[in-house]
Order: sequence, then C-alpha cells, then structure tokens
Amino acid sequence: MYHNPVLLNESIEGLRIVPEGTYVDVTFGGGGHSREILSRLTTGKLIAFDKDPDAKNNLIRDERFLFVNNNFSYLTNFLKLYHDEPVDGILADLGVSSHQFDVGERGFSTRFDAPLDMRMNQSSSVTAEEIVNGYSESQLNTILKEYGELKNSYYITRGILKAREQKRITTTTELTEVVKQYFPAHKLNKYLAMVFQALRIEVNDELGALKTLLEDGFKSLKPGGRFVVISYHSLEDRLVKNFFKSGNFEGHLEKDFFGNVLVDMINITGRPLIPSTEEMEKNPRARSAKLRIAEKK
Repeated sequence: MYHNPVLLNESIEGLRIVPEGTYVDVTFGGGGHSREILSRLTTGKLIAFDKDPDAKNNLIRDERFLFVNNNFSYLTNFLKLYHDEPVDGILADLGVSSHQFDVGERGFSTRFDAPLDMRMNQSSSVTAEEIVNGYSESQLNTILKEYGELKNSYYITRGILKAREQKRITTTTELTEVVKQYFPAHKLNKYLAMVFQALRIEVNDELGALKTLLEDGFKSLKPGGRFVVISYHSLEDRLVKNFFKSGNFEGHLEKDFFGNVLVDMINITGRPLIPSTEEMEKNPRARSAKLRIAEKK
C-alpha cells in the first residue's frame, strides 16, 4: 500500500500552478501528488515519471496525464520526445516510498528477512548483494562513510569482509547479524538504517540521479517556473540547498565584475519547509522530510 503523500499542500502551493500549464511529477509512486496537481489543471498537462514497475498499478485515467515508466534522469529526453519542453513546474518527492519499504522481498527494510536487492528499478543489474560481496575494502568503506555517514565505517567494512570470506552474504538478516555488533543495542535500528541507506544510495545511484535531475530540470523550466523538491536525508538536502542557492552543488556563489551574483534562479525557501507535528504523527515517513522551492528567473 502506498501511504499518504508527504507535505502535500505545501508542495502543491509551492508549484504555484497555472491551470493551463504543463507540470512534471518525477516521482509518481502512489500518485498522491499527481492527483492533486491534476485537480488544479484545466487544459494543462501532467507528465509523471517512476522507474518502479509497481507504480503502474496506480495510473490515473485522464487524457491530461502521461506516465513514463523510467528514471527521472531521462527527463530532458522524454520532454523533447513529447514536445513538452519547457514546462511550468517540476515536483520531486525523493527517497524510497512506504510501499517499497513494506514489500519485504525488495530488501529495503531491516524488518524483513529478504534478499539483499534494494533496486528501485528491477531491471537494473547491480544489487546490494553484489556490492556487499564484491566491492573492495576501500569501495565499501567509502560508501558506508559517505552515504551512510557512519563514523565507524572502517570496522563495519572489516567485519563484512571477514564474514563474506566464510560465506556469501545474501539476505538482509545475514547482513544485520554481521554488522549489529558494531552498534550500541539501544540505537541498533537507527544505525542499521544508515547501513541500508548507504547500500541503497549506491545501488540506485541516487545522488548522481539527483544531480542530473536538478541540472536538467532547471534547464527544462520556463522563466517563472517552479522546482519543488522534498528530500529525506542530509546528503540529498545539501545538494538541493546548494543548487537552489548558487546553481552548483558546492554552494559557491559566482559573481560578475560588479559583484552581482550570477544565478538564474530565485531561492523561494531560505529555510526548508518541514511537516507539522500532526502530519509527522499520522505519517512516520514525513519525520525527516524537508521541502525546498526555487523559481527560474
């Protein structure tokens, strides 16, 4: 089951929808955001992307709606193919959907004994199992340190290498058994989630795909068009924050000879919007959500 869309009102208001405009929902999922966008369109059009084949079960029967079962990194190619560039607004709700966490065999959650998969696109070749068993010590340490933000990544990596010498690690439970000794018992779930996050980001190249989306998406917007992004961990939010502020991922403001900032967007949200206490209580997935909005000049 797909759960309630996060920050629904805030994200839709942030798009500042023009009824006859063209909009893109690059993370269709259960279709909650898309349905709300469509409800505000008259002669406008909505294009939705999602690489997860399960998302096709939620398609909307509406002549104004077009679904693309592919990664949002192909945004520009598809918009050109359908002659829909430039667009009036783009919405991205990043991360793993509640549905994906709840389907045990996908391997996203520590709650189930499942194959180490973690692919959002089931046609992709690289799985978490291949990374855990095939990456070198330096490669594993890097993703655990950078993507999982784990300070003891070296010891976790050594533990994985030692365990896989004895037997290939193939399930979420086997991986949990290997790494849990490196975390305090009272914070075990938190740290296991960080390990799984690191692997998931690597499997799906989430940060690379996000960079491509931000750059291509901004180019695909009309002047005055809005870009709305909901992120769920600091690595994603940092990229979005820097890009909306400066037009690059380092956050460095470039200036001309006269000291004017050279950036072609307006950062609408200085500080990110976060869910209300009520929404966080109703929807646990919303707890870490941050929403940022930018407008093309």
